[in-house]
Amino acid sequence: MTRRNCCRHGWWQEKIQGGGYRITAGREAILDVLSKSEGHLSAEEIYIKVHQQCPSIGLTSVYRTLELLADLGLVFKFDFGDRRARYELAEGPKGAYHHHHLICTNCNRVIDYADFIDDEIELLNQTEKGLSQKYDFKITNHLIQFYGLCNTCNRK
Repeated sequence: MTRRNCCRHGWWQEKIQGGGYRITAGREAILDVLSKSEGHLSAEEIYIKVHQQCPSIGLTSVYRTLELLADLGLVFKFDFGDRRARYELAEGPKGAYHHHHLICTNCNRVIDYADFIDDEIELLNQTEKGLSQKYDFKITNHLIQFYGLCNTCNRK
């Protein structure tokens, strides 16, 4: 992985260095894998892809790096009920991509849901405002997961 690739994704660099950490080849490779991923990868899946780019990286390093990146707010760590932590970037070069998840309890399919209608946005805004006032709590973000059956499993 070249340093030029890192500079292309300056928002990573700022957050990592702003947290007092160095940009390493391993951290950059993990972020690169996540940026190219369409799904929610486990640490093991990330390791397999990163290991192709950086053979010297071990699974333990991937776990530690993912925890660091989650602490820095660069990645989200999810538990979709399959006993595996899953990861995705919290934002991309174009900024935050806010979405929710629909999780099938039968086949474990995860659907990103981002095409909110006005009523949903208004309800979420009211909920956040009400919770902030009720608990004197400044909400900076939220993650919502809905569990049920996907259309394929629901037809069976």
